[in-house]
Amino acid sequence: MFARLVSIVALGAAMANAAITRGVRCPGGQVTSNRACCALFPIVDNLLQAQLFDGAECGEEAHSALRLSFHDAIGFSIHGGKGGGADGSILAFNKTETAFHANGGISDITDEQFPIFQQSGLSAGDFVHLAAAVGTANCPGAPRLKFFLGRPPPQAPAPDLTIPEPTDDVTSILARFADAGFSPAEAVALLSSHTVAAADVVDVTIPGTPFDSTPFTFDTQVFLEVLLKGRLFPGTGPNPGEVESPLAGEMRLQSDFVLSQDPRTACFWQAMVDNQERMVTEFQAAMEKLQLLGHDRNKLIDCSDVVPVPKVLANPQIKFPATFDRADVQVACPELRFPNLATVAGAAPTVAPVPGS
Repeated sequence: MFARLVSIVALGAAMANAAITRGVRCPGGQVTSNRACCALFPIVDNLLQAQLFDGAECGEEAHSALRLSFHDAIGFSIHGGKGGGADGSILAFNKTETAFHANGGISDITDEQFPIFQQSGLSAGDFVHLAAAVGTANCPGAPRLKFFLGRPPPQAPAPDLTIPEPTDDVTSILARFADAGFSPAEAVALLSSHTVAAADVVDVTIPGTPFDSTPFTFDTQVFLEVLLKGRLFPGTGPNPGEVESPLAGEMRLQSDFVLSQDPRTACFWQAMVDNQERMVTEFQAAMEKLQLLGHDRNKLIDCSDVVPVPKVLANPQIKFPATFDRADVQVACPELRFPNLATVAGAAPTVAPVPGS
């Protein structure tokens, strides 16, 4: 019996070792699950991190790369008749798609990405969605997004009027997401991207205005601050697509606010507050689905191990901004217990714009 146990243990160890050594060692020393992925490591290090993301920063280019991936993919319908999904058409046909009203301000990132894309040798779709995954990984607290290699070149631009806008009502927003194959919960999960996002064209006098007070950290602060009572407009507002914000220097999108209050989405929104694990898990899953729109996963190569591992937040628990407390929360999901949050001491902060906008 003992000998049999030893043999079983030995077999298990051998299988474990086989699993560990099953990866391919690339010329640069990196280990990946598929040899085809080896060519991506120099692109990640030398083109994306060094050139596009200014040495792996969670800055404006990283924020915009994530926005670009969403705007590229969402112009798709599960019923057909729209764009090719996550195919890079927004980069390949940038003169057409950047002229769409919903893509206001996005030409800055397409202009930056296009010459780097040309150096990469990747298809436009692979480049756009690899850049989004790598840029997001530069933000502490973010999930490590998946990346799949092998998208063919896009055939045509996506049509106009397929990207939700800040002025849209909840019914229109949810209908557009549903047409692309996303549930209301997944729509809210995708909006986790606003934790590291900023507005450039809602109020053109204040480009780079962030949506929460921690725009360089992938945390749940945005889900809290959208729920706080508004006090002011950050610039010349009210402008179409914005409502009063709780903090100076911060913008609150009309679309975010109405989603946080609507009975179809309010509980999904509120459940994200101070729940870092839920947010990153649901965002990662929704982004994987997004970047596979229009593609057969079985025909792509999983190269997720080329994406850098994001830094983990030492303390993911968020707080009320100074001068705010539970009485300032506009709760729209009373059946869900609101988390017990501390308040930052001092005067209400003024949120600084995102540099480079």
